[in-house]
Amino acid sequence: MNRFANRRVLVTGGAGFLGSHLCERLLEEGADVLCIDNFFTGSKRNILHLLNNPYFELMRHDVTFPLYVEVDTIFNLACPASPVHYQVDPVQTTKTSVHGAINMLGLAKRVRARIMQASTSEVYGDPRVHPQGEAYWGNVNPIGPRSCYDEGKRCAETLFFDYHRQHRLRIKVARIFNTYGPRMHPNDGRVVSNFIVQALRGDPITVYGDGTQSRSFCYVDDMVEGFLRLMNAPDEFTGPVNLGNPGEFTMLELARKVIDLTRSRSSITHASLPTDDPRQRRPDIALAKEKLDWEPRIVLDDGLRRTIAYFDDLLSGRG
Repeated sequence: MNRFANRRVLVTGGAGFLGSHLCERLLEEGADVLCIDNFFTGSKRNILHLLNNPYFELMRHDVTFPLYVEVDTIFNLACPASPVHYQVDPVQTTKTSVHGAINMLGLAKRVRARIMQASTSEVYGDPRVHPQGEAYWGNVNPIGPRSCYDEGKRCAETLFFDYHRQHRLRIKVARIFNTYGPRMHPNDGRVVSNFIVQALRGDPITVYGDGTQSRSFCYVDDMVEGFLRLMNAPDEFTGPVNLGNPGEFTMLELARKVIDLTRSRSSITHASLPTDDPRQRRPDIALAKEKLDWEPRIVLDDGLRRTIAYFDDLLSGRG
């Protein structure tokens, strides 16, 4: 199945966790892929195996500056996505979301490309509606330590829909819920990578708060398939559309699963809950099912086994 055969596709943030998997799949789908990344959180290691492919090109570039290339499809994934990384330089994080969106939308307007924005479930903030559907406007703190990411992504969505209304741009907006899998950064502070690395090292597993807060975890292959289906959906369907796994687990349940699957002797310790950390997060994916015929296929235990194998190789020096 070559859904992207002969397409010239730009992936911003293409050397990151999600971006590298997307580049890989696009090549399998017959696309000519241009990957751009400034390597703030992305890594050449993630795309090393693609560099000899004649249909893959890598460019070091920061999306906060304009880009002039000839493409017909754009996936805008550029932005640090974990609190550990996006809080290092919160002003730059906001610029990446807002200026990056402006620059990529400007490019799409010039070359008449279809463009997808990688938005986030963080636009819902600490939700008062559960599960979260696309019609929910969210409960976001606009001045907190997470605001650079949350509000930056919300503003990017605004820009996408204004370009769509004002310039008739062909846009797609995906709201990404927690995603995990191989090539996650081992020190990104996200719960799956944190728990796995701590368990493999035999360190205590750190659960924030009482551990009853919940999340939903989507394996990266399922998420990338959602991206491809969204980009290929009819122009009338712009989104926003939730992409995520509706299976919901508490942090304590996840910690115990990781300990069991790694056969670790790690204990569980508790620390203070970070500011504005949502109590629960689960996507309503009815719209994705209806419009994209998409739903996740990989259950948490299977995805965790694959992710654990990756981190085991990485920490042992085999990967």
